[in-house]
Amino acid sequence: SGEQQAYTADELRQALERLGYSNVKVQKKLFSFKGGVPQQEIVSFIRLSADLLKQNLSYDEILTLLQEDITNKRLRDTVKQIQSDLKEGKEGQEVYGKHENVFGRFASYMLSVASTSGNMAQVFASTADFMERDATFKKNLRRALLMPVITLLAVVGVIIFYVGYIFPETAEMFLDFNIQLPPMTEATLDLSYWLQQWWWAITLIHLIPVAGLILASRTKNGRIWLDRQLIRIPVMGDLMHKTSIEIFARVFYTLYSGSGQNVDVMRVAAEACRNKYIEKQINQKAIRMMLDDGAGLVEALEATDVFPTSALSRFRLGAESGTLKENARQLADYYKMQTTYRMDSVVDMINLGINMVIMIVLIAITVVSSESALIQPDSGDGF
Repeated sequence: SGEQQAYTADELRQALERLGYSNVKVQKKLFSFKGGVPQQEIVSFIRLSADLLKQNLSYDEILTLLQEDITNKRLRDTVKQIQSDLKEGKEGQEVYGKHENVFGRFASYMLSVASTSGNMAQVFASTADFMERDATFKKNLRRALLMPVITLLAVVGVIIFYVGYIFPETAEMFLDFNIQLPPMTEATLDLSYWLQQWWWAITLIHLIPVAGLILASRTKNGRIWLDRQLIRIPVMGDLMHKTSIEIFARVFYTLYSGSGQNVDVMRVAAEACRNKYIEKQINQKAIRMMLDDGAGLVEALEATDVFPTSALSRFRLGAESGTLKENARQLADYYKMQTTYRMDSVVDMINLGINMVIMIVLIAITVVSSESALIQPDSGDGF
């Protein structure tokens, strides 16, 4: 018994049988925590490899050099394994495929393609560009959505705590002495009673949709439906849609080498675009039209109903002029600049909106508290 890393269970079983073992049983390890690898470390490894390849160093020399400077133990061990497998003459898909949990599925595929391509440096550089862009978009998306959502939840929590617990303790003191409450104070107290009575229903109304979306996102059809709705959201949906098209165009530019490879390139680019609905439309409509009906690239992309007019016009121009690869790169760069500028504007607008909400909440709490403080007892109330 023992532990051995391999690309597939069959590969390991065959290797053990060649060593003379019989009745071999191979099963995947259930828990295998080896430490994470930060994405920045992976991007740095790929970027440095691309730069050194441009200086005409052999890939074996590059791996030897980079091993000395990699600080992450898991990535260092992975690079050593890659170097060893390449020296044994293994195919790129086998070499990098076993390390999908380190590099990610897309990066592993791209690196395996690079090992057999005629321009290894360009594929490495394009992969690094994609990963850097992907990390930047996720960071901006968190900045645009995550912190505002947390801030709003905190504000809502403060309001519920104040209205549901703190305010009734004060307002009910006046009711004990039969003091007539001012309108805003009375309305706030009624809201407090309503929250105390129906808190469970309010909680379920908010939790059930969230739980449903989480469960749906874990199924194939649910994820496709959810991704379709995401690109329909005003403002943010358009940004996510164009970012997916940008990634598609960038991967298409990286892998495209001639009209005969359109289908394979489109399939990989669709998988990389991070939107299951767009991927489904490309695979089931565009690629099927090209294979079954002999449709052209632009006609097939137009049938998917997921490509903006500007993207289709750029692909059409490239197909007509014979510069499809270059036009795909230009489209990716254009959408990158557009989404970056718009994302900054959206972040500023969301922050302004959050500040306005906080200001309104503070004003409302201050007004209600001031109204309560100004309540005067009648002369016959026994004070």
